[in-house]
Formats: sequence, C-alpha cells, structure tokens
Amino acid sequence: MSAIIEESIQKTQRRDGNESYVNKLMLLSRGWNAFFMALLLIGMLVVAIPMLLVIIVSFSSEQSITYTGFSFFPTEFSLKAYEYVFKWGDQLVQSYLVTIFYTVAGTVFSLALMSTFAYVITQRQFAFHRPLTWFLFFTMLFSGGLVPSYILNSRYLHINNTVYIFLLNNLVNAYYVIILRTFIRTTIPESLFESARIDGAGHFTIFVKIVLPLFKAGLATVGLFNVVNRWNDWFTGMLYIENAKLVPLQTMLIRLQNNIDFLKQNAAIAGTPDGIAILRTLPGESMRMSCTLLIILPVLFAYPFFQRYFISGLTIGSIKE
Repeated sequence: MSAIIEESIQKTQRRDGNESYVNKLMLLSRGWNAFFMALLLIGMLVVAIPMLLVIIVSFSSEQSITYTGFSFFPTEFSLKAYEYVFKWGDQLVQSYLVTIFYTVAGTVFSLALMSTFAYVITQRQFAFHRPLTWFLFFTMLFSGGLVPSYILNSRYLHINNTVYIFLLNNLVNAYYVIILRTFIRTTIPESLFESARIDGAGHFTIFVKIVLPLFKAGLATVGLFNVVNRWNDWFTGMLYIENAKLVPLQTMLIRLQNNIDFLKQNAAIAGTPDGIAILRTLPGESMRMSCTLLIILPVLFAYPFFQRYFISGLTIGSIKE
C-alpha cells in the first residue's frame, strides 16, 4: 500500500515539475510579445493589402487604370465592370447554382469514398492493404493524361455535357487519401479498433461510431482542399460543357473575359469611331478584378466553417494508448 502511495506522489511531483517547466516556456517578455505581434501584423498586411487593391481596382474606370495603373487612389470610380457582368444576370445565377451544387455534392461524394478507402488500407489484418496502397501511390507518379481521359469520359462513359462530369471526374485524389490514411494511423489508437472488435463491432460500426467522430479535423482539412479545387475548376467546363445551363461560374467568367479581349484586339471594330468609343468603355482589368471578387468571396465565407474543425482537431492528438 505504501509503495502505491509513494508511486502516486512521485507521479504528482513529475507532473507538477512538467507543468512548471511548460509555464516557464509560455512566459514571454513584453519585448518578445511586441515582436510576435509585429510579425502577425505584417502577415495580416501582406494578405489584406493585395485584397484591398483588387477591390479598389474592380471599382475603377478603365481610363483611370490606363493612365495611373493599379492604384489605391484612382482618378475615377466606375461600376462598368459589375454592370457588364450583371447584364448576364440569369446566366450568372445559373452558373453560381451549378458551381455550388457540384462543389458541395462532389466534395461530399469524394470525402465519403476517400475516407472509406483510407480506413480500409489502414487495417493491417486486411490482406490487400499493401497492394492497394502501392496502387494508390503509383497513380500519383503516372497518369494517362488528358487525351485518354477525354476519350474515356466522352466516348465510353458518355458523361460529357452532363453534370456527372463534375461529380465523377477527380472523385478520388491519391494525395488526399494518403493524408487521411496517415491521419487515422497517427491519431486513432489501434487499441480502440481492437476493443471494438472484441465487443463484436463490425467494420462499418467502427468506421461510423469511432473513426468519424475522431476524424473531423482530417475530413475538414481535405474537405477544404477539395472545395477550393472544385470551386476554382474552370477547365472541366471549358473542355466538356456546351449546354449553357451547365456552365460553371469560372468558365462563364473566363468566356466573358475572352469576349472582351477579342473585341479589343479586333482591328476591324477598332477602325471605326463608334468601335473606338465602344472599346474605350469596355472594362478590361477592372473586369478581371470584379471576376476575382465574385469567385473568391464564397470561399472566404466557407473558410470559417472549416476553421472550427481545425481548432477542435488540435486536442485529438492527446488520446494516448
């Protein structure tokens, strides 16, 4: 009995010693606090100043940009760029809805498939977990390329010019699966799986009731990457989509910008006085900045939703066997 009491006292002393050591490390002088605050302020300005410039240029007139360049103090403000974009009001709303749908649905399907795949290859008792892992890694090094992918999607699967091209294309990303696999192995103890199997739980029960609750930080990380990639994907729509009702937002804005560039470079139009007047009023750089804002604002609003899972995931690693 005395040995148990002595051991508990020693553990308490070691714990108190560690806590005091940690507290000493956490104590910083005012000078160091000011230094780190200055670093954070510089980092904030590096991000905020270009964003502010994009907003100002998007509201600047094309003549002001031509004369003064990109400036925080333009000589003339204008809404021409936004007026030109919102002239395509119905198409803009339709493209926004299409992009939101396939971004959300594609991310959900991708996370469901990649998380279950990652769970399978983490199970060491599964006979094919190594071959599947090497097969997954092989696809990161070698791919068929654009032409075979286009032939497969259009000629054999017949998903070109349909919404399935956004959902099925890039459904599994090998790099993201490896991230999820590493997250499961380093965060969730193997003893939890063994205890669940002893209690009679199957793999589906283990995945739903054990893995997913401890897996939110990893899913949020990969989910944010997936959302950003799908939201910024314009090439898929440019390559496969002809139906105007299925054109995503990025593809639509790029086509608008290409139309403006074509008009400005067309010498036949510019050769007439009316054509010159039209070209002077067409937004160019301000159009690019307004399109940038229309694209990045939804992602900026989506980021705080994932941020809370990043913060909660910091304490998951405290689970010990």
